[in-house]
Amino acid sequence: QVQLVESGGGLVQPGGSLRLSCAASGSIVSINVMAWYRQAPGKERELVATVTRGGSTSYADSVKGRFTISRDNARNTVYLQMNSLKPEDTAVYYCNADLKRWASENNKPYWGKGTLVTVSS
Repeated sequence: QVQLVESGGGLVQPGGSLRLSCAASGSIVSINVMAWYRQAPGKERELVATVTRGGSTSYADSVKGRFTISRDNARNTVYLQMNSLKPEDTAVYYCNADLKRWASENNKPYWGKGTLVTVSS
């Protein structure tokens, strides 16, 4: 069984910083793309950032220059460093990983349960 567990959410003032972590565990052969999504109250889930196994990254326009995604392949962990946070960044942040549980399997998406980030004074 595969689990993705996020941590690092919380309450922060506008302009502040937070670092989210997500560790994948269980029977995993390889992880392809890892990503962070977020869902604000009353809105659809949106893609925030992605990182490939080789380290290539992409970002939503709304977070470019403020957020940095990174990963530790040896630890099956992905991070999201969030700086200059704004109230509109308030959301539940979800970790996503495309991974294989055995060599002959195609990559499948797995999700964490989410961690709440609240940006407020």
